[in-house]
Amino acid sequence: MINNITGKTNRGRQVVIAAALINFMTGMMYAWSIISKALVENHGWSSKEASLPYTIFTIAFPLAMVVFGKFQDEKGPRISGLLGSVLVGLGFILSGIFLDPVLMLLTIGVMAGAGVGIITISTAPPAIKWFHPSMKGKITGIVVAGVGLSALLYSPLGTFLVGTVGVARTLLYIGVLVLSTTLILSLKLENPPEGYDFEGFKARADYIHSRDIQWREMLRTSEFYRLWLMFGLSSSAGLMVISHISSIANIQIGWQAGFILVMVISIFNSSGRILGGSVSDRIGRINTMRVLFLFQAANMLLFRNAVSVPVMVLAAALAGLCYGAGFSVFPAAVGDYYGTKYFGFNYGLLFSGWGLGGIIGPMTGAAIYDSTGAYGPAFLVSFGLLLVSFLITLTFSKKKALE
Repeated sequence: MINNITGKTNRGRQVVIAAALINFMTGMMYAWSIISKALVENHGWSSKEASLPYTIFTIAFPLAMVVFGKFQDEKGPRISGLLGSVLVGLGFILSGIFLDPVLMLLTIGVMAGAGVGIITISTAPPAIKWFHPSMKGKITGIVVAGVGLSALLYSPLGTFLVGTVGVARTLLYIGVLVLSTTLILSLKLENPPEGYDFEGFKARADYIHSRDIQWREMLRTSEFYRLWLMFGLSSSAGLMVISHISSIANIQIGWQAGFILVMVISIFNSSGRILGGSVSDRIGRINTMRVLFLFQAANMLLFRNAVSVPVMVLAAALAGLCYGAGFSVFPAAVGDYYGTKYFGFNYGLLFSGWGLGGIIGPMTGAAIYDSTGAYGPAFLVSFGLLLVSFLITLTFSKKKALE
């Protein structure tokens, strides 16, 4: 029996490792501020033109999760993971070949965005199915931490490539790298066998596990819409900072080394995903959200008044930490309320809320900067949205799951 349990655990760990590495390779958009800055300065694009592919990406990303979430649930994560890998790789390769503002809306925005969405919905679901439901936060945090860490690769790589071979070849090289690695890793994605159980694992005594609920019934619950709105509004702050951090540093403190802040955000983004998931396993998802929203709201005020490198670094670190934590807490909440059997499609629907944040955050920052030459008002907008998110958490009862 012990050997059987150990074998199950080892297979589950292999899926978790493969999923985390795939996410690590497909997190290149965290370095978009470096690419967009070069498009504006070296190719004459406007700030809006350079931000729009990112915005379309954030729309296509959750839409693909919705569309392919059910496909993943029915056909398995391996096939959907391979499809997503092809779309992401080709999207960047074609962007590098043509480097056109309009065409990039399709190649980066639609193709790469959809590809990353498909990959995202193909990694977390199989990983959490191998482990006891009371570990959802921790396992999800480990899987999605790969995305946060990816800027440690793409930020210095993007800075080096843009400076030596230009934006076009940078996009081309990134596409080839992502395509070749994620295709191989996707072959390791698999669900547990039929009838798989969690024998050998003990849940907390106060843990409440919901029954498995399909999307139609989920959409009839108020909890879904509140979670959706909180995800979108709270994510907008982190997305605004991530997409503009190089320009923010340059405008507010005249610091040209914005790529360092991208790396700082990456480290704390990744740490937040593991920490947030683990903490939420202990104190509950909603309690964790309350803490995150209040910290991030206060951090927006700190960002607005950051006039030195140390304060800017601190603000970037806190932004990454809070933003990253949401990516483990919200999917774990979906599992708590609606079960894991239909997790792919259910989480895909919830993740569409992140698309709302992708519209509000980056475009608000770009529009305000283009009209005022500063980011201060954008931080105040984010502050207000985070307070709204906090107030929504007060409408939840203490119960962790639907019965």
